[in-house]
Formats: sequence, structure tokens, C-alpha cells
Amino acid sequence: MDLFTGVVVYLLIWWTALFVVLPIGTKPVEDADPEAGGWRGAPSRPLLGRKIIGTTVLAGVLWIGVYGLIESGLVSFRDGWLAYQGPPIGAPDR
Repeated sequence: MDLFTGVVVYLLIWWTALFVVLPIGTKPVEDADPEAGGWRGAPSRPLLGRKIIGTTVLAGVLWIGVYGLIESGLVSFRDGWLAYQGPPIGAPDR
């Protein structure tokens, strides 16, 4: 896996992990006044700093697992049962 692919995979894992971590520990505001700018579904303390740090750590751990799986050769799209078995891509039609 080259640098660009590794960064793209990490960013995809990070955004997915962010949506997993965001709802953890949120409690809605009990008596929100809509005219004062509050909304009853908004969390009272979102703790976004902790969630971003947690997301970064979780994404790092998952990325190491994905990197290890790709580099081990257990999953390959070039050969094995996941490989493309049709005619060569870009071959002229006959």
C-alpha cells in the first residue's frame, strides 16, 4: 500500500468511526426553549474534543488492522479467488 492509498483508507475509516463515536454519551437537553435557540434533540454537552480524539485513536487501530490484512496477502484482488477471471481489461473486442 503506497502513501496516498494509506491516507485515503485512513480518512475513510476515520469518517466512518466518527459517525460511530458521535452518539456515545450524549444526553438531550431536558427543557430547551426553541425561541432562545435551543432544540430538544441537541445534546447538552457534546464533548466533541474527546470524541475527535477517540475517533482518531479508533481509526488508527482499525487502520493498522486493515494495513496488516492488505500487506499479508490474505486478501488480494490480483490473484486468488477474489481476482478478476474475465478477459484482460482493455483487450480489443474480436
